[in-house]
Amino acid sequence: KKHNETLSPAKATCKPKQTHMNFENILVDQENGLATITINRPKKLNALNKATIEELHNALKELEEDADAKVVVITGSGEKAFVAGADISEFAHFSVEDGGRLAAKGQELLFDYVENFSKPVIGAVNGFALGGGLELAMSCHFRIASDNARMGLPEVSLGVIPGYGGTQRLPQLVGKGKAMELIMTAGMIPADEALSCGLVNHVTSQEELLPLAQKLASKIMRNSSVAISGAIRAVNANYTDGVNGFEVEIQEFGNCFGTEDFKEGTTAFLEKRKADFPGR
Repeated sequence: KKHNETLSPAKATCKPKQTHMNFENILVDQENGLATITINRPKKLNALNKATIEELHNALKELEEDADAKVVVITGSGEKAFVAGADISEFAHFSVEDGGRLAAKGQELLFDYVENFSKPVIGAVNGFALGGGLELAMSCHFRIASDNARMGLPEVSLGVIPGYGGTQRLPQLVGKGKAMELIMTAGMIPADEALSCGLVNHVTSQEELLPLAQKLASKIMRNSSVAISGAIRAVNANYTDGVNGFEVEIQEFGNCFGTEDFKEGTTAFLEKRKADFPGR
C-alpha cells in the first residue's frame, strides 16, 4: 500500500550540526543523528558528473568517521529529479579503455562504497532516477519515493549498457525477467510500479518524502548501530561472489556477544526498560 499517512518530522532536540564540508555540487545537513546529502545540480537535473561522484565519496567518507552521524539519506534538489543520469558530455568520446576505467572508478568511489557503507543509507527518490541515478538509488540499503518519481535504465538507447552496477542490482531487487525488460526497452516505470515490484519500499507525496525518511531513520536509531553494521555486512555477503553469507552471519552474530550494545540490549530487555545503546 502507498504510504499516505501524514507524518511529522522527528522532533528537534538540538540545533543542526554545522559540517566542515564545503562542496560545489552537493549539500550536507546533519540534525539529530540524521545526515542528509542533497545532490544539488538542478540546472542539470542533478546529473552525476565526475566531480559530483568524488564529492559524494568524500562526504560519505567523512560521515562514516563522524560518530554523530547515525543514518544517511541521499536525495536530489528541486522537484523534478533525484538524479536524471550521468553527464553524457563527459564520456561521449571515450575509448574502450576509457569506458572501462570510468565504470570501475565510479563503482569503487561511490556505488560499491554506498552499498557497503557501515551506517544505513536511505535513497529518497524525489523525481527522475535514470541511468546512474537509479544505480545510485539501488546502491542505497533501501529506497523510498515520491509519487511523481520515474525510474529506468535507458543506457541501451545510447548504445551502451548500465555501467555503475545496474545490470547486477536491478535483478537482485526486481527479478531477472523484470530487469531484462526494463534494460532492453530503456523504459521508465512510475513510482507505484516501482513499489509493486520491490524497487522501492514506500511511496508518498513529495512534501512527505523527507519527513518519511526522518521517521524511518528515527526508528533505525533506536536500535544498536553496531548490530546494524553487522547486519549490513551479513546481508551484503549473500550477494558477494565466492562468499558464504551464512558463514558471515554466524561470524557477525558471534561478534555481537562481545559488544557493549549486546550487554545493554539484553540487560534492558530483562529489566523491562528501553535500551540506551552506547554504540560500541
